[in-house]
Amino acid sequence: MLFNKYFHLTYCTNIHPGENWKVTFKNIEKFVPIIKKKVSKEKPFGLGLRLSNTASEELGVGENLTNFKNWLDKNDIYVFTMNGFPYGNFHNEKVKDMVHAPDWTTKERVDYTKRLFQQLSYLMPDGIEGGISTNPISYKYWHNSKEKTEEAFSIGARYMAEIVLQLFNIENTTGKYLHLDIEPEPDGMMENSDEVLMYYQKYLIPIASKTLMNALGCNKEKARELILKYITVCYDVCHFALAFEEPEYTFNKLESAGIKIGKIQVSAALKIIFNGKNDEEVWNSLSRFNEPTYLHQVTQKVEDKVKTYWDLPELLENKKQFTELRAHFHVPIFLDTFDELYSTQDHILKVLQYLKKDVVSNHLEIETYTWDVLPKSLKLELSDSIVREMDWLKENL
Repeated sequence: MLFNKYFHLTYCTNIHPGENWKVTFKNIEKFVPIIKKKVSKEKPFGLGLRLSNTASEELGVGENLTNFKNWLDKNDIYVFTMNGFPYGNFHNEKVKDMVHAPDWTTKERVDYTKRLFQQLSYLMPDGIEGGISTNPISYKYWHNSKEKTEEAFSIGARYMAEIVLQLFNIENTTGKYLHLDIEPEPDGMMENSDEVLMYYQKYLIPIASKTLMNALGCNKEKARELILKYITVCYDVCHFALAFEEPEYTFNKLESAGIKIGKIQVSAALKIIFNGKNDEEVWNSLSRFNEPTYLHQVTQKVEDKVKTYWDLPELLENKKQFTELRAHFHVPIFLDTFDELYSTQDHILKVLQYLKKDVVSNHLEIETYTWDVLPKSLKLELSDSIVREMDWLKENL
């Protein structure tokens, strides 16, 4: 929904199972009108749509896309952003590092992303911009040498050049501006602002520029301008808190390089504080978040660097002495404590405070997708939980 005349505010439907279009639409039809009635009764409600590859393919069959657009219009709902990070099923089975598969070294990822953009350009109304978040090229540990890592970055840059051309053509033919939002995360090939800058400067701009100059007959400066326009960053608050980066530092650094924030995903990580007095209780609280579906990387600030443990079990099996850890578990944003643990809600509040003086992005998408794997004490009725998160965000924005 449009909030404060500046922000399109929504939640991401990756919270709902959606292995195919039938299941996806069933959940949208069940939950979204109820949520809209509670948080945006008199105004159009913006939706953060997540489509698996299968759901996206099926949406393109027959009259499905037209029928969905008609349903959205009838219910005063509009789509302005999509989550194109998870390609396959995201619920009720082990996901872990396969959330990156297929990655940006594959044609499957490119075809999926292009299809999503075609669908988003049809679904979204005139007069607003749209974006799709995506994974940061690949999962770091799938490329076990410098040469393979460089190759993955290079292939990803070439494929993203195709996306730039697609979005350039969409804007020229429809007048609609869309952008691809790269989402850094722990153990992704981009985890922080330095790695984002490295990718743009060493791979994306040099490699994609050649493609654009050949295809469009433009000069190098124009090619760079188009790349920075159509390839942006998805700032997931949880992920940058795990990188121990202050929002102002990240926003200023990216802005100075000409890199835009296409979307802010409002999410919170777990913060684990040890004081030497109740450490056993802290470990016991943390162990309740150890579940087998998603990757829960854990980060530690060591002087001026961040050390990452690839998943919670690695840490729980080899307990050491720590002062502070942060765990990749998207916990409810309206809570700042969980038994003996805390959240990085303070990081969200810093982002919201920054937005009051500089609207680096007007796309805000709540992304707490772990409701079904949270400890029982934190589980509430799903629509009530989503409404509570949206109300909290509106109050603090």
